[in-house]
Amino acid sequence: MEGKKAKDSYTEMNELVLPNDTNTFGNLMGGRLLYWMDICSAMAAQKHSNSPVVTVSVDNVSFKRSIKLGEVVTIQAKVSRAFNSSMEVRMEIFAHNLPEGTKVKSNEAYYTFVAVDENTKPKRVADLIPETEEEIHLYDEALQRRELRLILAGKMEMKDSKSLKKLISHAKSH
Repeated sequence: MEGKKAKDSYTEMNELVLPNDTNTFGNLMGGRLLYWMDICSAMAAQKHSNSPVVTVSVDNVSFKRSIKLGEVVTIQAKVSRAFNSSMEVRMEIFAHNLPEGTKVKSNEAYYTFVAVDENTKPKRVADLIPETEEEIHLYDEALQRRELRLILAGKMEMKDSKSLKKLISHAKSH
């Protein structure tokens, strides 16, 4: 199976924040944003895998700035690394105030998906070929994030984590 480039999975989605999307403070509800992020990142994973995908994990969602009623949310997603049947997708989320002409990064997150076949069994996906310096950095760090997810889920022991042990020993030596 031939590898695929991160840029080939790039997906961008825009949503206008309407009153039904907000809480009593006029801010976008976190759950609504997570829903939009799941849709956008799933599309990126489907582009990479050329198959249906299921969400396996949502992690590292950081809410840096609230998004207000009337702003436009832009979600940019692309695969940061592929493992056997799973793919990590990184997203950046921006809030646009169109009348003021401003664009501010409000969130970022990592979602993990598994590609499935017609019987909903995991399906092998193409490797990811990182090209840019940022893509290479995200690709390298993805192994650490994956091992941490597996440890937290009870599917891996810390002693079996090569990438995290290397990171920890490096941190201790500095």
